[in-house]
Amino acid sequence: EVILRVGSRDNQTSQISPILRNAQGIKGKSRVVKTSSTHINSNFTFINLVEGKSNQLARAASVQVAENPGEAYNPLLLYGGVGLGKTHLAHAIGIAIKENYPNKTVLYVQSEKFAHQFIDAIKNQTTNDFIHFYQMIDVLIIDDVQFFAGKERTQDVFFSIFNHLHQNGKQIVLTSDKAPVEMQGMEQRLLSRFKWGLSADLGTPDLETRIAILRKKAERDKFQIADDILEYMAARVASNIRELEGTLIRVTAYAALNRQRIDMPLVQAILKDVVPLGQDNVIAPIDIINAVAAYYKFTADDLYGSSRAQAVALARQIAMYLCREQTNLSLPKIGQLFGGRDHTTVMYAQRKITEFMNERRYVYNQVTEIIARIKTASKG
Repeated sequence: EVILRVGSRDNQTSQISPILRNAQGIKGKSRVVKTSSTHINSNFTFINLVEGKSNQLARAASVQVAENPGEAYNPLLLYGGVGLGKTHLAHAIGIAIKENYPNKTVLYVQSEKFAHQFIDAIKNQTTNDFIHFYQMIDVLIIDDVQFFAGKERTQDVFFSIFNHLHQNGKQIVLTSDKAPVEMQGMEQRLLSRFKWGLSADLGTPDLETRIAILRKKAERDKFQIADDILEYMAARVASNIRELEGTLIRVTAYAALNRQRIDMPLVQAILKDVVPLGQDNVIAPIDIINAVAAYYKFTADDLYGSSRAQAVALARQIAMYLCREQTNLSLPKIGQLFGGRDHTTVMYAQRKITEFMNERRYVYNQVTEIIARIKTASKG
């Protein structure tokens, strides 16, 4: 979770300090203010989001909310499949509100983190502090709200917080992989609240938008790639934006490591086995973990475990990276899969392996080989 605060509000800070400490189950430490350098991704701005038919409404609504928090579309629910830009828009709203209204307190939190904080508050008998803390937020952004399904007490406390914020003109932004009408295991009274504002869906980007996404990322990373190559890549990856950008990373990393020009033969060779044409296989996380473990001659339990040996840690990070890139699992779900690790550990692994692939040829080759093996196995 991230608290974004600018400006002097000493009287409120003195109140928030113990509340935040108790809500997070942290004793003896004061973590009053967290800046955008922790979990908010500074690249996830409105400017860096490529607009297309698939996200036009969601983007326009998000901009309105950022300009008029608590007044336009409250709550705003952004929904759609994995890797289509929901989290990007959620971060963009938080960043823009921070810039437009520096005295507002903005909180971005993963739904799983919220639920875990609530459990800790129950355990520590600090539930009132937990609720009080969340009621003081000006803009609350909850990512992957569908995680609340089946958690009755979490839904109850969120219902109370939701009502308080809404009644006091505070902005609420939610993301979900489903529209409210499709959410199973959620209380009807909570779903009715979700419908008070606007629900905006994000669909799969069309070919033109995918090309524009690749072009924008290539320009941002200072790579010159011909339009026909971008179109070829965009045609081969249609499922989500995350895998699309991951494909570009593999191409540019290979070219940089081998000091080769990015041309069509090179791209076709790289993507031949990694992204089979016209095929969008569903890959199970366990298949990724087993493939990585087998490649490095470890067991799956080694990757789940707590060993910090360098070789095991690298293999674990590669497995996390591939689970993030090749499956629909959220960051917290991947963290749970790997022995209950925090989602920030998965974020670190994703960033580190991306850097290694650009800087170390052997890592790039190993990751590419593992992906090829997984894709081949999934076809069989």
